[in-house]
Amino acid sequence: MAALIQAAAAEDFPAEIAVVISNRADAGGLEKARATGIPTVTIESKPFGKDRAAFETVLQSALDEHRIDLICLGGFMRLFTAKFVQHWYGRMLNIHPSLLPAFPGLDPHGQALRAGVKISGATVHSSFGDRRGTYFDAGCGRGSR
Repeated sequence: MAALIQAAAAEDFPAEIAVVISNRADAGGLEKARATGIPTVTIESKPFGKDRAAFETVLQSALDEHRIDLICLGGFMRLFTAKFVQHWYGRMLNIHPSLLPAFPGLDPHGQALRAGVKISGATVHSSFGDRRGTYFDAGCGRGSR
């Protein structure tokens, strides 16, 4: 997120970061956003337990309040329902810190180190659901270093 904040500060950047939302009050990105004057919202997910739809209702209200057109997920470790993902079809990007399909899920850096890989990177992908509620990820770009 720090890279997005830095990029968005450029006059020729084609978007603005309207809000940073986290489901954890201790997320480091919240302070980074506040330090640059970007509004922040915390919606703690623990009180919702396994009721993802209830959490998403509150999240959607916050997104609507800030008139969000595009969601960029970075470090957001909560699964969305297919309904929420379908609502944001074509307007939700996820940043995963590995070159997918290698090292999906949790601790991709640790997985890569344990595997002894010599090249690592990140994948930016779009997430969407179909009418049956099936969840898909579609790769749309990768970078390595």
